[in-house]
Amino acid sequence: AAARRVLITVTDKGFEPDRVAVKKGEALELVVTRKTDDTCAKKIAIPGAKLKAALPLNEAVTLKLTPREAGELKYICGMDMVTGVLLVQ
Repeated sequence: AAARRVLITVTDKGFEPDRVAVKKGEALELVVTRKTDDTCAKKIAIPGAKLKAALPLNEAVTLKLTPREAGELKYICGMDMVTGVLLVQ
């Protein structure tokens, strides 16, 4: 089965959406695009999945992961000030 694509945008409000429901064991491609320079979210990290990436302005960056446990998997900016969460069910 193909991975589920989840589109996330970084705006002056933060990550949008900042809460995404996903399924345990579901292959995901998070496609993150930073649309503003008025943010500290110039990087994204998902500590629980050991992923991190730079977010160049107006360029889509894809992070691939498959959540293995139910619960919350947080995504954060490089300074842990802008956050979001994958709600793994």
